[in-house]
Amino acid sequence: MGSSPAVSNAVFKEISRRAVPISLHNPARDLAPLIERIAKAKVVMLGEATHGTHEFYEWRRIISEILIAHHGFTTLSIEGDWPPCQEVNRFITKKGSSSASSAEELLAKSFRRWPTWMWANDEFRAMVEWMKEFNSTRLDRESQVRLFGLDVYSLFDSIAIVLDEVAKIDPDLAEKAKHHYACFDPFQANEEEYLESLVEFPEGCQAEALRVLKDLLKKRIDEETAAADGDVVFDAQQNARIVRNAESYYRAMVYGNEDSWNVRESHMMETLDLLLKTRPHNKLIVWAHNTHIGDYRATNMRKMGQVNIGGLVREKYGESQVALVGFGTFKGSVIASSKWAGPILQLRVPEGRDGSYEMIIHEAAQQEKIPGDAFYLLLDDSEARKIQHCLSEWRGQRAIGVVYDPKKEKWGNYVPTMLAKRYDAFIYIHETKALRPLGATPDLHVLPETYPSGQ
Repeated sequence: MGSSPAVSNAVFKEISRRAVPISLHNPARDLAPLIERIAKAKVVMLGEATHGTHEFYEWRRIISEILIAHHGFTTLSIEGDWPPCQEVNRFITKKGSSSASSAEELLAKSFRRWPTWMWANDEFRAMVEWMKEFNSTRLDRESQVRLFGLDVYSLFDSIAIVLDEVAKIDPDLAEKAKHHYACFDPFQANEEEYLESLVEFPEGCQAEALRVLKDLLKKRIDEETAAADGDVVFDAQQNARIVRNAESYYRAMVYGNEDSWNVRESHMMETLDLLLKTRPHNKLIVWAHNTHIGDYRATNMRKMGQVNIGGLVREKYGESQVALVGFGTFKGSVIASSKWAGPILQLRVPEGRDGSYEMIIHEAAQQEKIPGDAFYLLLDDSEARKIQHCLSEWRGQRAIGVVYDPKKEKWGNYVPTMLAKRYDAFIYIHETKALRPLGATPDLHVLPETYPSGQ
């Protein structure tokens, strides 16, 4: 990216002119211009600059509640695995049984794969409880809000669910699926063992995973089946799709003939398409990291041959039907870990790097005395030409994953970005604090200064 361009006072003044302060005292009033802009879209994507910041989850919850309650949004899709999200979906819709007596118990039981804190946290618990309460007032099932997971990591959990659910509706088809999925048996539900096996046996279980998916997609959902077992068939088909795509993901990791990141993004996009098709007039909200929802064409991802769902959705449905809302912070604390599958840590987030978007927005707030600790910028409305020009230079934008070392901020954790082209709106919070994991006490005394990165 090279050195960042200098910033003029005119840029600071334009940021100040366009800034809309927000606070928790009257969030609906403060968010009104943002909601007016994004509520017209078919898909609203709400980002985050980390996977462990309280304020990002809190503001996404508030925005989502307004969109669901007042603007006809009926689906929340998150950067999480499909199977545990289905447990949450049953809980909030009262469809099927749940052994959990509370949202807190449900999240702690359901989200067991590391990093557990991404969805087993107090902030998301509040969203789940609100959705359950909202649905309790909706007798028409089609008007209820539902929750789904977009990610591809649940290979062996999805195999087990396919076999269990298909056995309920078509025992013969279940036997065929069991025969094909037996290819995975030697790996004892261990993704790492399967990954290692692909080095010696490159054919792996690719054909078997595809065969089960094709067989299940042929399963006709007639009116009688839809009334009794339609959700079961839909869930089995999606889990078979996950098995096929997860197998492709691990294959890409080994052979590199296709970027594993792109396999994951393509699966997320395939899932979004499916969710938009399954319910008439569906309007959908996404919660995922900025690296997933910010248009890849306005970052260095394009040069690297990578895509993401933010750009793919814009390309397919048109920019008028999509709203991408990025989030950023100047400093604070965050929940993350120092290594993959490591302990939960509360880490310091240092001040934004010189020349980064975080730094210039912070400097604008200081110089122009923008009130409060948080505000947003609308980047694509009819009066946004100046702000688009000011915020379309290549600069770093902070990106913290589940693995994080603050001491390395000088060399990493920033994505080269043209901010005004990456998002339709950007929410800036000066100082943020770590989210609150359920059932876990983060180590507060590790790295005080200081697999994938987990974005």
